[in-house]
Amino acid sequence: MEKEAKEEEQVSEEAQAEEEVADTDVSEEKAAEEIEEILEEETAEETVEAEEAPEPTAPAEEEEAKPRRRKKKEEEEEFVEERIYTIPLGKAWVRPQKKRAPRAMQMIKAFVTKHMKLEMRVEAEEERGELPKLVISNDVNEKVWDRGIEKPPRKIRVRAAKDKEGNVTVYLAEGE
Repeated sequence: MEKEAKEEEQVSEEAQAEEEVADTDVSEEKAAEEIEEILEEETAEETVEAEEAPEPTAPAEEEEAKPRRRKKKEEEEEFVEERIYTIPLGKAWVRPQKKRAPRAMQMIKAFVTKHMKLEMRVEAEEERGELPKLVISNDVNEKVWDRGIEKPPRKIRVRAAKDKEGNVTVYLAEGE
């Protein structure tokens, strides 16, 4: 009897082990099926997105898109006056070697202030409490400091733009 009981226990243990294996096989199959479904959904979404994206076959559409961007940029930066100047910086070389590039920057500020009539604006704006600003872009600064403090350029071409409020921004001229 004891042998029969032991055999029944072994049989029941084996049955339980087989059920667990079957459960894990089923759960593994379900997991694999779920992963495949998720991958299929993702690829389906990517294809839908690719189909929705406009194809750049028509050059007319590209041309239409670019002016829109430009219009936004122009709305943000509405310039009243814009001029291109070649500023001579040769006199900066009269200074000691370690003071040439800072002197060149001072000369650029003075030149633009004079030619864009920023000083006259200052007197009129002082009464209102708003002073116009002179902003020099990083490109101009990098161009002056490109060869170090001792060797600034002898001249530089810049584009000075004045906005509605009287603020002047100095950019490096195109092609420089």
